[in-house]
Amino acid sequence: MRISYSGLEAYKNCPLKYRFQYIDRIREPKSKEQVFGTIVHSVLRYIHTPGPAQPSLDAALNHFSQIWNSDLYDDEVTERTAFSQGVKIISDYYAKNDPNDFTIVDLESRFALEIGDESTGKHIIAGTIDRIDATPDGFEIIDYKTARKMPSQEKVDNDLQLSIYLRAFLDRYPKETEHLDRITVSLYYLRHGVKLSSMRTREQLADLDRQFLEIIAHIDAGEFEPILTPLCDYCGFQRLCPFWKHKFLEEKAMEDETAQIAIDEVLALRDKMKSDKSRFAELQEALLLYMEGKHIDRLFGSSGIVGKSVRRTWKYDEEKLREILLPLDKWDEIRKIDGTALRGILPILPVPARKAVEAAKLPDKESVSLTIKKTRDLEELDDTIVS
Repeated sequence: MRISYSGLEAYKNCPLKYRFQYIDRIREPKSKEQVFGTIVHSVLRYIHTPGPAQPSLDAALNHFSQIWNSDLYDDEVTERTAFSQGVKIISDYYAKNDPNDFTIVDLESRFALEIGDESTGKHIIAGTIDRIDATPDGFEIIDYKTARKMPSQEKVDNDLQLSIYLRAFLDRYPKETEHLDRITVSLYYLRHGVKLSSMRTREQLADLDRQFLEIIAHIDAGEFEPILTPLCDYCGFQRLCPFWKHKFLEEKAMEDETAQIAIDEVLALRDKMKSDKSRFAELQEALLLYMEGKHIDRLFGSSGIVGKSVRRTWKYDEEKLREILLPLDKWDEIRKIDGTALRGILPILPVPARKAVEAAKLPDKESVSLTIKKTRDLEELDDTIVS
């Protein structure tokens, strides 16, 4: 059997999820957290990839903004929060780590580790090590984590993933088996800027085969019972799991009933809106003309207040923007001159450049709307008639 470490970890957490993912091959969409972690890993690979000169913080943040994926987020506030977290992680990493201080042996080193023998069967465990450094005393094997919670030191001392990575390293450099006391294995928790390190004994490494062969034996025997854990909250297979399936059946029934009620109501409202539409437009036009003629922005009636508001959109002076961004090597990153395109690079621009970009904004479009606030509940009720 050929299996990845992530597959083994999936089986340990929930055998049924392993079956869905690795045997039935049911695709589970990556979560925002997983994609965020992949992006941060990519930036760290960019930072430490050998070259004539190590990238500066600005270059790393620029790389981060280029590979950022806005499509993952449903609203701008959530996206902005996540983007800011990424900027903070990278900035904090530079504050604590000078890329020039490290001697990198390998980055994202792939391995295929053979375990077992003729009696138990031979199997391949595959995976990727984030980083291997040469240190003054020996070597350090590092795995990056973007998780929000850190484990205890005891868990790090017994972490199976780090043990596998060390075995894979020793498979590549067998002479280093004699110097286990000079090899450190570390989990770097990037959100916290904390690296938790440990070492391994010969006994721990020797026990790896037993642990993995036990898991593989359960997989070969077709044992895929679900396990209920806090990780269930993040699982993409809940609709198929016997622990959670009923929840979605109830939701489906409620959705069907709610949808039918909504359909009937929408059709009734549509008919009513058709009959009121022309009168609605007449009243709106009359109120706007009256307010413009009197040069006033608010009208006070016996049952409420009608206010006029103006909404403006902006565009950017392309030539001025080019003059600002070209010297900063940011012009090529702007494919479309608008606020969305600029949002990705504004956080990493110098303050004078940000102010200059703001000054390059020009009025684009203007629309007028009437807002009605009824007297009985001015603070809560806010119905808008859009012109």
